[in-house]
Amino acid sequence: MAIYEFKLPDIGEGVTEGEIVNWLVAVGDTVTEDQEMVEIMTDKATVTIGSPKAGRIAELRGGVGDVVPVGAVLVVYELGAGASSGEAAANGTASPAAAAAPNKDDGPVASAVGDIKETLPGMGGAPSRAPAAAPAAAPAAQPSYFNERPLAAPATRKLARELGVDLRHVPPSGPADRVTREDVTRFAEGGGKAAGGQAAAPSAGVTALASSAAAPQARAPISIAPASTSDPGSADVRLPLRGVRKRIFENMARSKHTAAHFTYVEEVLADALIAARARLKPLAEVQGVKLTFLPFIVKATVAALKQHPELNCVFDESTQEMVRRRTYDIGIAAATDAGLMVPVLRSADRRSMIDVARELERLGNDARDGKLKQEDFGGSSFTITSLGKLGGLFATPIVNYPEVAILGVHEMKRKPVVKDDAIVIGHEMLLSLSFDHRIIDGHVGAAFAATIVSLLNDPDRLMLEA
Repeated sequence: MAIYEFKLPDIGEGVTEGEIVNWLVAVGDTVTEDQEMVEIMTDKATVTIGSPKAGRIAELRGGVGDVVPVGAVLVVYELGAGASSGEAAANGTASPAAAAAPNKDDGPVASAVGDIKETLPGMGGAPSRAPAAAPAAAPAAQPSYFNERPLAAPATRKLARELGVDLRHVPPSGPADRVTREDVTRFAEGGGKAAGGQAAAPSAGVTALASSAAAPQARAPISIAPASTSDPGSADVRLPLRGVRKRIFENMARSKHTAAHFTYVEEVLADALIAARARLKPLAEVQGVKLTFLPFIVKATVAALKQHPELNCVFDESTQEMVRRRTYDIGIAAATDAGLMVPVLRSADRRSMIDVARELERLGNDARDGKLKQEDFGGSSFTITSLGKLGGLFATPIVNYPEVAILGVHEMKRKPVVKDDAIVIGHEMLLSLSFDHRIIDGHVGAAFAATIVSLLNDPDRLMLEA
């Protein structure tokens, strides 16, 4: 019997560590080559790592929520193991021959495929620091089946999402208590009934923000009035901070406590912009592209960044240097079920309006469908965030660290405006720009905002300047 240790591979983009958000295998499972094993969250995206070899899982190093450095052992395999030796490995021991001469051959590198999840990974239950194990069936006395960490293949999980089924309530019938596609289908057809006719417990909803990033034993006690015991559904639910939400938590806190934010709000009279879009929209549709207002805003931002290059910049805290970017890679904040993502529109200055619209549509669709890849993240020097019809009046957006500025776009509203000394009904849109005041002086930020506004007020200039 040979022992093989699989180490977390170099996922690229300068990533040095990853957080385990979901194990797709358990100790004792026999896996095939390229079978998906574990979901790892990095600073850039969630990636699914496949098995580099076929064998039996002897040990899983780390539990959900653990942060593992690149090069650390994730999984220990038995290659060609028999039943008795497999049991020894599953218990954390190995045969004397294996212990004396373990096989350190690194073997093939595991695959890592970018996969932004439709739901926030790892938010289903309390954090676990122990290696994942095959879940046991619920006791017969339980009124309904519930397992906080169900085992299921990615295809089964996708089917469950499509059918609106909570896997935690589906009794498994597969090997090692794995939920199969048939289990999900049977559960869905049963109207929320388990295989034995028991009613499933209601799914616990995931709130937008988790209550704490620390483990319960590591935080100070919180004094909370006890919930009424007459209604079991009134009990508080504690949700661990993991995955995408944890990264958002860390990055937003770092930006807010590092940069000296100031926000500048300016208004755009958008009638000319609306007219320009109306003229160009049919031409875009001929090319199969949906033309929104965002491509105009991107092109106006790029033109303004060229006139004010100090804004197309990131700040290197370690060297105390401003790094002015020569490329115009614009981060586009996108709301997804997993949390706020910032995919990047590459080389925005070299793209036509139609090409910008096409790429924005791809990034938006891929973000919603969970198809964004590793190369869609990182390297931006300026970010645009738009809330569309939910844009409100104005906001104070947080700078996307280590950038020095961000543009917030708000809803267009019909309002009384002054034109040629007369009050008429027009369309007004507010822009909120936040800057790092350590780097950007007030008059510089105001001049940058004025440039964007002038271009959007006269959008035909975008064909000449950007």
